Order: sequence, then C-alpha cells, then structure tokens
Amino acid sequence: MAAPDLSAAMIETATLPTDWVVVLPLVLALMGAALLLIVRQSRGLSFVLALVSVLAIIACEITLLLQIFANGPVSMTMGKWLPPFGISFTADAFGASFALAAAVVTLVVLIYAEPEQPASVGGGSFYALVLLLLAGVTGSFLTGDLFNLYVWFEVLLIASFGLMVLGGRAIQLDGTVKYGFLNFLATTVFLLSLGLLYGLLGTLNMADVLRVAPQANPAAMAGVAALMLLAFGMKAAAFPVNAWLPASYHTPPAAISALMAGLLTKVGIYALLRTLVAVLPATRDLLEPVLIIIAIATLLIGPLGAIAETNLRRAMGFIVIGGIGAVMAGIALPNLAAISGAGLYIFHAMLTMTALYLVAGLIERFTGQTDTRQMGGLYAANAPLSVLFLVLVLAAAGVPPTLGFWPKLLLLQGGLEMGGWIGGLLVSALLLNAVLTLIAGTRLWAHMFWRAAPAEAVPVDRLPILPLHWLGTGVLFAMIVAAGLWPNPMLEVVRSGAADMLDPARYIAAVGLAGVTP
Repeated sequence: MAAPDLSAAMIETATLPTDWVVVLPLVLALMGAALLLIVRQSRGLSFVLALVSVLAIIACEITLLLQIFANGPVSMTMGKWLPPFGISFTADAFGASFALAAAVVTLVVLIYAEPEQPASVGGGSFYALVLLLLAGVTGSFLTGDLFNLYVWFEVLLIASFGLMVLGGRAIQLDGTVKYGFLNFLATTVFLLSLGLLYGLLGTLNMADVLRVAPQANPAAMAGVAALMLLAFGMKAAAFPVNAWLPASYHTPPAAISALMAGLLTKVGIYALLRTLVAVLPATRDLLEPVLIIIAIATLLIGPLGAIAETNLRRAMGFIVIGGIGAVMAGIALPNLAAISGAGLYIFHAMLTMTALYLVAGLIERFTGQTDTRQMGGLYAANAPLSVLFLVLVLAAAGVPPTLGFWPKLLLLQGGLEMGGWIGGLLVSALLLNAVLTLIAGTRLWAHMFWRAAPAEAVPVDRLPILPLHWLGTGVLFAMIVAAGLWPNPMLEVVRSGAADMLDPARYIAAVGLAGVTP
C-alpha cells in the first residue's frame, strides 16, 4: 500500500481546540478512575467525584454531538503519526450519541447504587471500576482504529470482571467464569482477525481500510469478516453464542447487572454494525445469508427463553438477547431506514434494558425473592413499581408510543423497502419478536403484580427501597417516556449516522484521507 500523500498544511496545522472534545470524555473517565482509586477509602468523596466526572463527560459529549451536527464527523489523530499510522479517534453521529447514552446510563446507575455501597475499600473501588468501564465503552464508540477498538474491549472487560466479583459470593464467581471465558475467547478471535486484516491491507485505520479493502482478495476478506462476525456475535450475545448472558447477568447486584445489560452487549453489536456496514460493506453482502439466519434465530430465541424463565433477571437477559436480534436484522438490511432503525434500537436498548434491570432490582428488594413463582400481589402493595415495570415491558416489545416503537418501525420500513423473501422473512421475525416479547413481559407482570401472593410464603429478608433508588430509576424512566413521545431529535441523529455509514465520504474526509490514492 502506498503511503498517503498528506499535505504539509495538514502536518503543520495545530489541532483545533474544538476537536479536543472527541478525546476529552476518555481523558476524564481514565483520570477520574485513577483519582477514585486514590480516595477509595472515602465512600462519600468517591461518590461525589464519580458524579462530577460523569457530568463533565456528559457535557463534553453533548458538545461533540452538536459539533458533529454542525460540521460533520470529528477526528483527532495522536501525535504526528498521521493516518493511517497514528491512532485516530473519529466520531460520527452514531458514535457520539451512543457514548452520550452510555454516560447517562452510568450516571443513573451511580445514583441508584450509592446506598448499597459498603463504607469500606470495596465500596470506593466500585466507583473507580464504573469509571474504568465507562472509559472502555466510550473508547469503543469513539475510536477510528480497529486495533484501538481491541484495546478498549480489554479495558471494559477488565472493569466488568472486577464489578462482577465485587462481593465475592459463590454465584458471582460462577457467573464471572462463564462471562469471562466466552468474552476472552471472543477477544482472541477478534485479535486473530485483526492480524489477518493487517497482513492483507497493511492498515487498521477504519477510514483507510474503507479505501484499500476493495483491492484485496474477496475470499480472504470474507474470512476476516466471518471471524469478526463470530467475535462480535459472542460479545453481543447473538445466536448461537448467547447462552453466557442469562447465565451470568443475574449473579451480581442489580445495579451492576443493569450497567452491563445497558452497555456491554451494545458495544459488541455496535462494533459489528460498524465493521460490516461501514468498514467492510462488500463482505457484508457475502455474509448476508448467515446474517439473516442469525437475526431471525436471535429474534425468536430471546423472547421464547424469557417466556420459559422464572428467575426475574434471567428472563430480562433473554429479552436483551431478543433486542440484539433486532439490530442484526438491521445489519442484514443495508438501506437507510434499516441502519437508522438498528442505530436507534441500540440507543433505545441502552436506556430501556438498564431501566428494566433497575426495576427488577427494586422488585427483588421489595419482595426478597428472585423467583417470580414466589412473588405475587405486588400491584396492591406497590403500584408505582407496577407502572414502571409494565411501561418498560411495552417499550421493550415496541408498543406505540413508547421509545421501542420507533426503531421497530424503521426496521419494518427497511424490510418492506428490501422486499422479496428476505425482507418478508425479517419483517415477519420482527413482528413475531414484538408479540413474543409482549407475552413474556406481561406474563412476568401478571405473576408478580396481578396474581395473588403464594399461600405459603418462604421466610425472606426484605430490603427497603430508598429515595436514591427511586430517584435513579425515575430519572431514567422519565427520559425513556419523553424520548418515546418526542422522537424527532433522535430520528435526526440516527438518520445522520446511518447516512455516514452507508456513504462514508465525510468520515474519510474527517480523518484526512479524502482524495488519497491507495
């Protein structure tokens, strides 16, 4: 591959101050995590510093998103090793909006979890690990380099392992082993695919891969893409490598489960969306039959598993899996409506799945049970919980006018535009997923809230629902309801992001590789 013919002006021109906003969220998260480790023995100070750090990150990401809307994608390359050799951070509308949603989710979980943290070293370590997890997630959304994506995957995995074992209960260790084994395997497969891709192209910069990939051997590129599909499919918990999620996400405390359900699988499915649709679109066409099978199977297996499950948070895990199938359907339908729907579904799932797990945690505290067969009569005992859970279930199923309706509508539009038997199959699977998810969710609601309490109650230790629990859950619930009733801003964001994925000219120009011959 010929070296890029970069102009002297690009080399000598200093980075604009406004462009630093693309890396400031990462700097704040990493520095915040380091500071929180230093002060971890003071739980109160750790909580305040964590809140301040996340609020500063949110402010930076709002600024970044506004800048992208005004001027297009933003890119910054470290040092004077310019693209494709330097590590680039490049943000388009998708990456910036997902990073913003991740920070908002983290803020809510911090508020929810504060009363549950012990006044000890372990309590302070929780905040540092959450900031480190946010750094890994944010870096994954904002990076413009595939190897750097691997690095941020490692960062978020290390933080998630630490969070999962906080408390040291046997069931947590069991869940962490299952979660860790599959994710380490996925990371290894991803690293293998990166080695093969670099051997074929001589670059891992996403914008540069876009330029030179068409000249490589199509069969070899398809093999690389298949490995990435396997690796990111494991991380996203897509069929058939999804069993680890319901076996592990219910084991830590509810706040940690909520954080992982809202962020980790979404990073995996976003990476798959970015690589197959934007970076390697030709290989996506070759893998289309496989993508269709995976999408349909994941759409159906997720809610069917939730229907069969009696453990509340395990059932939530299967609903998370069904949502991953919806994004897979968008990847299998590469038109503007479908990619917009896939992006909006990621945004919706980050908020809604986090809220569902938080409400599940409140139900478990109030009842002292994790098995829905031991619950009942909660509608009369706690009506607000009933309303929260039911509305979130409707949102997960995509019932109008909830937030989940809009991505499903865009995906259905994409399937109808595709036409033929492929579009028909995916549209049918999406509709069936909505029906099955509604059945699974309302079944859980009926068992916990509508059905009478069991005659022979098992003695349990019930815990009170504290004001900060209601505050964190209520704030997120209000955002979900408001976004469902006023979806236009989100629709504009995802259409812009989808347009840049399908036509990456602005993305390549932001990195500085426009007009450069391979």
